Amino acid sequence: MAEAGVCAVAPLGPGRWEVRDAGKVGVVRLDGVTVWVRPKVPVARLLWLLGYAKKPGWQVGDLVSYLPDGELVPLLADAYATQAERAIAAGLLQGYRQVDEASPVLRGRLRTDDQLRRQYGIAVPLLVRYDDHTTDIAENRILRAASDRLAILPGVGPATRLRVRRPRHDLDVTPLTSGGSLPAWQPTRLNARYHDALWLAELILAGGAVEHGPGGIRLQGFLVDMYKVFEDFATAALGIALAAIEGNVAAQDPNYLDEASEVKMRPDLVWYITRHPAAVIDAKYKPEKPWGFPDADLYQLLAYTTALLLDQGHLVYAKGNEASRHWRIRNTGITITAHTLDLQASPLQILADVDGLAARSPPPSIEDHDRRPDGRLRAVPPALATSERNCTNGK
Repeated sequence: MAEAGVCAVAPLGPGRWEVRDAGKVGVVRLDGVTVWVRPKVPVARLLWLLGYAKKPGWQVGDLVSYLPDGELVPLLADAYATQAERAIAAGLLQGYRQVDEASPVLRGRLRTDDQLRRQYGIAVPLLVRYDDHTTDIAENRILRAASDRLAILPGVGPATRLRVRRPRHDLDVTPLTSGGSLPAWQPTRLNARYHDALWLAELILAGGAVEHGPGGIRLQGFLVDMYKVFEDFATAALGIALAAIEGNVAAQDPNYLDEASEVKMRPDLVWYITRHPAAVIDAKYKPEKPWGFPDADLYQLLAYTTALLLDQGHLVYAKGNEASRHWRIRNTGITITAHTLDLQASPLQILADVDGLAARSPPPSIEDHDRRPDGRLRAVPPALATSERNCTNGK
């Protein structure tokens, strides 16, 4: 399990081991033994965080409000089964799919270059390309792959397993290649009834599936990376709050640390006002050390603020034992602040806390006289930020 990144293991002595989580939650089965890793937040809250990161303002009521608290995988499987049944209740979605094939007759367009290069002047078969109106499209293939995964996943109850197998029989489409990327699809009015089911299917397939075989031992399961969940949520929510004040935000903003542009850096979020960086923010789910926040995070923010000519850098953590605090960096005039978000709070309170964090960032109006001679921002009173979001109370 340690090799697969499921947990961290350290020896304590003869026959004794310390097993700790590695920031992932879910279930794995190893050599006939099932191991559950439970999140510290309610499962409904976890799904809300996932949904908000994917689609800010996402309404979670239809998906999780009826679910009691319990293990992640059974509740996720039950939610997917419900959404998949709703999606295909009116029949399978159809669409156009581009098909390349060899045909005895001309259908669609002739692939002239391929015909000359591969057929060496032979007239038949014809290499053609055409658009076929079919159910074998990306949306249905993704649902079929998620149903296949849940049908064999540990932790899914017999009743739910039967429910996810039913859509498998209706979804008679080309299976996805194991380990390959998911086919692209675009949310439109025509596939609106599929949206929730597809989001859950992508969660099940894109980042959660675990299938590993270290030393010939079979490891299978489903895990959600809490580091990525928190960082994606914090980036999305703070981006909305800051953009509501002024300017625009850039997530995973590509930049360089050195003048030769050889050392790359990608802060989680950079807030731009009048084309100048106004704030840099990095989200960190990892809990603090017993004696405080990790020093390496401070070094990282110091590099970001220095390269971007900023007076302030912000770290955002999931709330643990340590309270929010700040550090004044010697000989630089730079202040780094560590903020915390309480994920045990209600969604409305979490978003209110995000707004409060945005309000403690630099002001909305940044003029040339607000900058020091070296280009960094001068310290000025923070502005108040308010933003409205649509959300529903998770559990």
